[in-house]
Amino acid sequence: EISTALDSGAKAEKPDPLLVSVPANFGADLKVAPAGARSVSDTLRVAGRVDFDEYRVSRIGATVTGRVIEINVRLGQQVKVGDALAVINSTELGQAQLDYLKARAQADLQARSVERARQLFAADVIGRAELQRRESELAIASAEQRAAADQLRVLGMSAAAISRLGNNGAINSVTPVVSTVAGTVVERRITQGQVVQPADALYVVADLSEVWVTAEVPEQQAALVRTGQAVDIEVPALGARLTGKLIYVADTVNPETRTVTVRSRVSNSERQLKPAMLASMLIESKPVDRLVVPASAVVRKNDEDYVFVAEGDGVFRLLKVKLGPEQGGVRALHSGLKGGEKLVVDGAFHLNNERNRKE
Repeated sequence: EISTALDSGAKAEKPDPLLVSVPANFGADLKVAPAGARSVSDTLRVAGRVDFDEYRVSRIGATVTGRVIEINVRLGQQVKVGDALAVINSTELGQAQLDYLKARAQADLQARSVERARQLFAADVIGRAELQRRESELAIASAEQRAAADQLRVLGMSAAAISRLGNNGAINSVTPVVSTVAGTVVERRITQGQVVQPADALYVVADLSEVWVTAEVPEQQAALVRTGQAVDIEVPALGARLTGKLIYVADTVNPETRTVTVRSRVSNSERQLKPAMLASMLIESKPVDRLVVPASAVVRKNDEDYVFVAEGDGVFRLLKVKLGPEQGGVRALHSGLKGGEKLVVDGAFHLNNERNRKE
């Protein structure tokens, strides 16, 4: 019984490990201030990637079926609108030009026939029915000529080239694959001697002066994002932080990932950002008044955040708190304090060392 009483007395006298008392002549200066409120924003960090600006990308193919006889550009080369990327020899184009020349000759023949018929009709040599028959043949021949010219335009010939073909009658079955945009050749899917068709994408040309950064925002935080909002973008490969603006927020949630796709546009005048680079997008919510804790008041223990609260003269208690990331020297309080507590904002590190020593 005596041993049990002694044990219970020892336990009663055991000090609280979360309490620390310091004398008036404690070596470090301790500064105490109440926890206050400040307008702060929550920062959401989401994984993303650099991507092409789809409005600045063109997939270029041949306008005819034919065989590649010349390749003029390489990957990474800068091109302008109208530059010939490759040259194709196409029997289809040659046949279409021949059909146009035949239709043009037939239309000219029918035009002369109608002119003679009108003269004969005026001289009362032929009847009106014969004149109308020849005029109908001219209308058909003219329609066939227009159809043949339209087919040449579909195959990539300009109006000036079609006019020259009609004037000199020289068939040319060689045609270039031309760039429709100015930019950088980022893909090439063509080889010498390859037979290509209009459905084939032979080149991809992109203007990389501006790029997109696309990210997936969890649906629980979707309310934090809106079109036109400024965002910070971190690109680990460059070790830099950029500023962009959200140009798109999806109206639907991806049912597989439970995320909302957002997209920002970023200037890339120096061509440092390359499509498929990994990036992080930092999105801030609308500022609200919240209790904050100075970053200097926070001490770490077992990978958790703690602060010291003054309970009396030279007596301080260590309290566990949940805090947000640091913004402007303070961290938003999520839980652990009610507000108004007097916190050790300077000297918390030394005070924690004293607590550890006594413990």
